[in-house]
Amino acid sequence: MKEAAKVVGVNPDRSAGVPPALAGASHPRPPFWASLVGTFFGIGRLKPGPGTWGSVATVVIWALVSWRIPPEARTWATIAAVIVVTIVGIPAATRVVRASGLKDPQFVVIDEVAGQLVALIAVPLVWKTFLAGLILFRVFDILKPPPVRQLEHLPEGWGVVVDDLGAGVYALIIMHLLLHFRLLIG
Repeated sequence: MKEAAKVVGVNPDRSAGVPPALAGASHPRPPFWASLVGTFFGIGRLKPGPGTWGSVATVVIWALVSWRIPPEARTWATIAAVIVVTIVGIPAATRVVRASGLKDPQFVVIDEVAGQLVALIAVPLVWKTFLAGLILFRVFDILKPPPVRQLEHLPEGWGVVVDDLGAGVYALIIMHLLLHFRLLIG
């Protein structure tokens, strides 16, 4: 076979059965909107630790925005933000995943935005809760306790985003336990 390929001047295809990202195939670029959303307006390109940068940006932006929302509407506004980020984030992450050929590219941080917002649902607007929410979410996002790790196996953008929503739920539960026992207030 190699001899026949040399005779006609054709290189044999050695990429059979190898995913396109590994076979050296070029990928089309994701749509601009998907790249913009997936990287949370470029924050996912920051080094080191793009996920942490995405979480920090989310906490800072939400802290600034939430002060302008009437107290009685903050919980619902946070939930609405989670829903919007998730609805837009899953298709954006899917398109970036397809274009990159990677299962969960580090530069896609819209999942951290969604999960971090979950960790901040119904919490008082004080620096301690913002810091605790950031730390708790990052810990659960990195450790991925069951069933969070299993959620990564969902296809494309679903797996990218939904596992971080799970990590956010863990952080939210611990956050509210800390608040219940008054460990973050005062």
